[in-house]
Amino acid sequence: MSTLERSAWGLVEEAERDVESISVDEFEAELAAVETIALDIRDIREVWIEGSIPDAEHAPRGMLEFWADPETKYYKEFFEPDRRYVLYCNEAGRSALAAKRLAEMGYTDVAHLDGGFTAWQEAGSEIVDVPQKDYKG
Repeated sequence: MSTLERSAWGLVEEAERDVESISVDEFEAELAAVETIALDIRDIREVWIEGSIPDAEHAPRGMLEFWADPETKYYKEFFEPDRRYVLYCNEAGRSALAAKRLAEMGYTDVAHLDGGFTAWQEAGSEIVDVPQKDYKG
């Protein structure tokens, strides 16, 4: 097998140099004090199985750019370029990449949770169940 020019984790390391990373304690304080939007970018199946941070919005990584762009038919109204967003995934790789992408799109105040949802769980922070919705296609 040949070697890639840039590995997935190499891209994550690069993104982490370009975006703010905050700890679980900082995130909890921010959620209590300001109008920060917690943005869960995990796959919906991960959210159903593991739960979520209370009041988090969900935007799956694969749709993030489309949901965040008001010019697409997929745009979600909880995206506003001047709001504060802290993204998280399971272990912070996808969230670093996604936070960098939102910043590149023009979102001005974006960070990601260091250690992701795993760190949140390990800290004993509150988790809410997210029930699976019936899909009626």
